[in-house]
Amino acid sequence: MLSYRHGFHAGNHADVLKHFILVQLLAHLLQKDKALWYVDTHAGAAQYALTDSTALKNAEFETGIGRLWGRRGLPKPLDTYLAQVRLLNSDAHKLRNYPGSPQIALQMLRPQDRMRLFEKHTTEIRVLQQNLGEDRRSIVYAGDGFEGLKAMLPPPSRRGVILIDPSYEDKADYKRTKQALVDALIRFATGTYAVWYPLVQRREARQLPDSLKLAGADDWLNVSLTVKEPAADGYGLHGSGLFIVNPPWTLADTLRQTMPWLVDTLAQDPEGTFLLQTS
Repeated sequence: MLSYRHGFHAGNHADVLKHFILVQLLAHLLQKDKALWYVDTHAGAAQYALTDSTALKNAEFETGIGRLWGRRGLPKPLDTYLAQVRLLNSDAHKLRNYPGSPQIALQMLRPQDRMRLFEKHTTEIRVLQQNLGEDRRSIVYAGDGFEGLKAMLPPPSRRGVILIDPSYEDKADYKRTKQALVDALIRFATGTYAVWYPLVQRREARQLPDSLKLAGADDWLNVSLTVKEPAADGYGLHGSGLFIVNPPWTLADTLRQTMPWLVDTLAQDPEGTFLLQTS
């Protein structure tokens, strides 16, 4: 849907989970010299000012990245993620900006790597293009990332991280996400895929993780973070998750060690918890 703009939610608890894990995925694959492709089906604007009226409307970052900012003694994987956030904030003591997934990838990728981004929101794509500048490694496509993904796979290097991250405001996104993963695995079975999903009071959301387990991948990991009890009225995001296909072999242990700390830090009531499943 063209109404969704991530700036209202930038830096929230869902972003912390998604981006902390994205950093882990990229860092693992970047250990080898061979070129890596990063593909993002719903790229957003790449950078978000946490000081503008959009971010301040609900100030969701205060219960997300704001709870990590300035903290000492973070688990190493979270400190590695925070280092990427610091790169977008010239004053290390003040949190003013937050990097979206494309910005984090841009900061981590090397000269030989490539980035392909899709965004269909007419305002967001203009901001995305401005924020990326003239980086020669990147191409931005104005259009449907579900459809565009097919043409990107397999990447020439046969190495890639693919983030499938729709807003799910349109309930059709749940079905399209499952089909996008099925189609992608046919074209590029060895790719690393990260599918973000919301924890909301909706049947399609509850069913999606189990549906993704049937997409055709032998090696997968499912992790979710719940930060509060679901709202009585059924609205709102009480957590989020990532379903990862072909995860690094070290990721499960990293999450076992890190997720309890993240729950303690981001939980908004006693219902805070996490789930970790592997194939």
